[in-house]
Amino acid sequence: MTTQTFEIPSELRDFAEKSVDQARNAVGTLISNSIKAADQVQSSSQTFQTTLQAAVAKGFDHAQTNANATFDFAQKLVRTKDLREAFELQSEFVRSQFAALQAQAKDLGALAQNAAR
Repeated sequence: MTTQTFEIPSELRDFAEKSVDQARNAVGTLISNSIKAADQVQSSSQTFQTTLQAAVAKGFDHAQTNANATFDFAQKLVRTKDLREAFELQSEFVRSQFAALQAQAKDLGALAQNAAR
């Protein structure tokens, strides 16, 4: 008894080999692109974290500045001799705090713009 051997045609073997090579290349490209995307996400995350830390620090600086200005105002207010002097002091404080808040908003806006970039 002779056993017949079935031989795979060379065209089919070539086709299968090319298919495996193409699949290998496609998976390699997918992994490479995935690594690049992960690196970009990590970089963006670090940038966001740095910007957020800067914004929080700036917010605490502004809060400290505002608290100091308020305590300074209160100290001056208790030393006033009459109502007219107290009203003048109050007006001056409101003007200076409004200007300070505008500058602080500008600072925080600049941080937000930098974060957006």
